[in-house]
Amino acid sequence: MSTIQLGPLALPLAPLVLLVAAGLALWLGKRLGRRAGIDTEPVLLRMLLLGLLGARLGFVWQWRGTYLHDALSILDLRDGGWEPVAGFAVAIVYGLAQSQRLTALRRPVMVSTVALMLIWTAGELAVAAFSQSRGRPLPAISLPALDGASVALTGYVGKPTVVNLWATWCPPCRREMPLLQQAQAAHPAVNFVFVNQGEGSAQVSRYLQSEGLTLRNVLLDARRATGAAFNESALPTTLFFDAKGNWVATRIGALSEATLAQRLDALRTSAPACLKQPQQQAVC
Repeated sequence: MSTIQLGPLALPLAPLVLLVAAGLALWLGKRLGRRAGIDTEPVLLRMLLLGLLGARLGFVWQWRGTYLHDALSILDLRDGGWEPVAGFAVAIVYGLAQSQRLTALRRPVMVSTVALMLIWTAGELAVAAFSQSRGRPLPAISLPALDGASVALTGYVGKPTVVNLWATWCPPCRREMPLLQQAQAAHPAVNFVFVNQGEGSAQVSRYLQSEGLTLRNVLLDARRATGAAFNESALPTTLFFDAKGNWVATRIGALSEATLAQRLDALRTSAPACLKQPQQQAVC
């Protein structure tokens, strides 16, 4: 499980871990600053803000090709696109520069930075261990397609597979659906499977027709068994599996072109050679 459920609200654990780590590091830096007779809070807060900015810009630069046609999407932080290494680098450089101007800052800045990195890393490892999903295979679940045929999820083993859990009433699901349709057409070497959660075929068909969406592999999961198999109830949730059918990543919330490209690139990197070219449809 990668979210905390509060009634109808699902909060992703990853940003909560970072928030806790930042709060504890800030508290520790302020405490050390008081002992040294200086106010470290302004510097530490600027380090945090510059680090976040650096992490965002580092991700944007890495996937700049996807942002060229829509520069305003850089400001949409809901896509979860961050490059932690770039963020830490920017924060550390700023902290060191400030420490050169005031040597009393050196110890609080370095201790709080190391504390943030250690707490964040430990939290990420704890979340990964708690979820116990990495490496789990596609669940042995059979679901009806829109035409009534029964489809086994394990039948998609052999290609990297993206399983999108969605519903017609979910605004973020609706927002990312055109992007996923484009990706399905552009990447025939990857299975894109759209598993609707809790709705009937008539409702799903009306929605797809009204939005002009032409999707393959649309399945109906009336009992939400797929999400339950991975302890994920938030929508949209997108699960990424390698060519052997083993789970490698989860995205909670709507994907952007950049975050989807990032995860597809990771899938292709782990795929057999015959699956790495989007133009090829051969299956190893």
